[in-house]
Amino acid sequence: MRASMNSEYRSRIVSADEAVARVQSGHRVYIHNGCAEPTELVKALTKRGPQLEEVEMVHMATMGVADYSLPQYEGHFRTNSLFIGGNVRCAIQEGRGDYTPIFLSEIEGLFSSGAFPVDVALLQCAPPDAHGYMSLGVAIDVSLTVAENARYVIVEINDRMPRTFGDTFLHVSQVDAFVETSHPLAEYPQHELTECHCAIARKVAALIPDGATIQTGIGGIPEATLALLKDHKDLGIHSEMVPDGAIGLIENGVVTGARKTLHRGKVVSGFVLGSRRLFDFIDSNPVFEFHRTSYCNNPMIVARHDRMVAINSAIEVDLTGQVCSDSMGRLPYSGIGGQIDFLRGAAMSQGGVPIIALPSTAKNGTVSRITTALQPGAGVVTSRGDVHYVVTEHGVAYLHGKTLCQRAEALIKIAHPKFREELERFAMEHKLLRTAGSRVFA
Repeated sequence: MRASMNSEYRSRIVSADEAVARVQSGHRVYIHNGCAEPTELVKALTKRGPQLEEVEMVHMATMGVADYSLPQYEGHFRTNSLFIGGNVRCAIQEGRGDYTPIFLSEIEGLFSSGAFPVDVALLQCAPPDAHGYMSLGVAIDVSLTVAENARYVIVEINDRMPRTFGDTFLHVSQVDAFVETSHPLAEYPQHELTECHCAIARKVAALIPDGATIQTGIGGIPEATLALLKDHKDLGIHSEMVPDGAIGLIENGVVTGARKTLHRGKVVSGFVLGSRRLFDFIDSNPVFEFHRTSYCNNPMIVARHDRMVAINSAIEVDLTGQVCSDSMGRLPYSGIGGQIDFLRGAAMSQGGVPIIALPSTAKNGTVSRITTALQPGAGVVTSRGDVHYVVTEHGVAYLHGKTLCQRAEALIKIAHPKFREELERFAMEHKLLRTAGSRVFA
């Protein structure tokens, strides 16, 4: 780093406790997302909790610590989650925190427009290079936009953070305080792949053509699907998030990006969720190009990829095709995320394949996820007008352009067999199946 720039950087290095002393009661504090959570800064701020009142902690899902959401900090901190992670779910469901439903592609607009001003941003970056630029590493998402708009920016410099390429860089001149650390990044826990996941994945994989560009959400079904694509050719990736499962496909020449119609040859993403193996793989790897989610998730950008395949999950789907993905009835569970961004983009893509994939049952097979109606208070993330393919381990239902009767018939066929009779009775009673001749099974 040049001498003057190095001096500027060095003069702003403080301890984590000194850095977070800037936070005052009533402030809105943003936390870097996913595996990039600046855990030392979060711990230091949480320790200050008893001195503070009504500090709003804004974030998407974070993979590290979230003790600020525990009951003993009620009144001191209040989480506001733009996508709910497991570490704050209890606080939100119990009323100690809030959930803001919003499309991932629109979050940055809240910050850049001034509608959602941020007092203090807590970020984690790789060390600055010779020109004073620091990479946000594993998670660009909305965090770069926050850094450009926050009143005060604190960066945890971690020599274990990979340096990534694309729209990933923040200059030291844009930062008010630095805290130097060295520790492993928070990792995303791997899902155990069940036979149900694999059965669904086999049906999803059959819908993916060679030369497709794919987006996957979070969980066992996307991971199982990636594991089944080893015989595909010239796949590309354009996704809000990339998991560990992409590594083997890239190394084995399945993902080449050679037939992508935008960013040819590049894996484009807003962030990664995975293990140290994935972090090492993306470090200074020119195959990866990271962009803000306002770009990655823009449906018009997604639509520019021919054969765009969007694979997303759901909690339940009713017989008309309404999809709930973010709540268990009235209880917030996750978030809208990028589901609609990518489903709509894939729907507009030439040869696109928008997919909702889910197991047919929940609670050890006692509850059908293909439902007569969504649970009371459940959020409709994906409207029935946006749904194309719905996939369970029992089959594929194509709903786009179908009548309510045709939808009910198709969805009953992919429900678990033990619930089909109950679903059919409801459909007959509510005129979703017109006559006995419309019965979907004997």
